[in-house]
Amino acid sequence: MTGDQQSARRLVLVTGPSGAGRSSALKVLEDAGFESIDNLPLRMVGALFDASGLDRSLALGIDPRNRDFSTNAVMDALGRLGAMPGIVPELLYLDCTTDVLLRRYSETRRRHPLAPDDRPQAGIRRELEMLGPLRSRADVLIDTSDLNVHQLREEIEQWFTPDGQRELSVSVQSFSYKRGLPRSVDMVYDCRFLTNPYWEPELRPLNGTDEAVARHVRSDPRFAPFAEKTLELSRFLLPAYREEGKSYLSIAFGCTGGQHRSVVMAELHALRLAEHGWQVSIRHRELDLRRKEEEA
Repeated sequence: MTGDQQSARRLVLVTGPSGAGRSSALKVLEDAGFESIDNLPLRMVGALFDASGLDRSLALGIDPRNRDFSTNAVMDALGRLGAMPGIVPELLYLDCTTDVLLRRYSETRRRHPLAPDDRPQAGIRRELEMLGPLRSRADVLIDTSDLNVHQLREEIEQWFTPDGQRELSVSVQSFSYKRGLPRSVDMVYDCRFLTNPYWEPELRPLNGTDEAVARHVRSDPRFAPFAEKTLELSRFLLPAYREEGKSYLSIAFGCTGGQHRSVVMAELHALRLAEHGWQVSIRHRELDLRRKEEEA
């Protein structure tokens, strides 16, 4: 990372489907030291940096309801801003599954902005189609489908640190293949070849954070080489990603139920990376979902 990059003001454009958490994300960024502005017309973005006295990094909410909104306009704005000296533009895309968006609209009884006289499904479909190119272009992609506001805050704080520092943050998570791949991961490892504690009656109700389960998984002679090789690959790749200016990397370990083997591997991988000095967060998708259901 160069000194110019470290001293540059960051400009984070925050977008995603309505109901995915844009307003919450902007508040988190504001608390992190960004000047936060929502629903600003794109044509006015460049003028902000010409204003005298503006010395803070900016977080701007980009809303598809804006009169001048289009994916091409956002792409063009990112290109123009990236060419301006002292500015580091980034696109934060908050993703969410259709069924969760529908549930959120049902719970709040809000009308979808792109379908005020129609069912929310129609508006969601139109908006996701419109935003597809931006999702592909995103510098940071966060799937909020299974996140509460506190977890969303933790995710954003991992990627956007105060004072414009661009450190590489690493997220390690476990998941169940039954529920599909996580939507915003960079590297995926399949743990289903390891011995499965599910078939041990006394271990079945436990999870990979329990020592008895971890001990059982580690007893597989293939476990240690697998853990060592995945760690070796991460330690090889992370410095390269950091040198390229990447601000985050998400690593996921999957197994059948997302409760035992993948949790053990994710816990160990996150611990080892932290021991080597990397900034690491950890999340267990299925365990978090089960905890949420038990609290409901």
